[in-house]
Amino acid sequence: MDILYFAWVRERIGVPKEKFETTAGTVRDLVAELSGRDPRYAAAFADLSALRVALDQDLSDFDASLDGVREVAFFPPMTGG
Repeated sequence: MDILYFAWVRERIGVPKEKFETTAGTVRDLVAELSGRDPRYAAAFADLSALRVALDQDLSDFDASLDGVREVAFFPPMTGG
């Protein structure tokens, strides 16, 4: 699957996107797997309340299933003004 990182998430991890093979069942499982890869990932995912996730470009939550998902995007909450 493609994993996209935006804003400070991208800055902490150091790449805007990557292809990643996973057996994770949920977004939360994927985050745990990514966090174990490297300290950069652990830092980026340390506080899930500061992150949002989209699955195939639809906002979702961290308990959502990854079954059939092709793209996961992580980004901070957006504000308007």
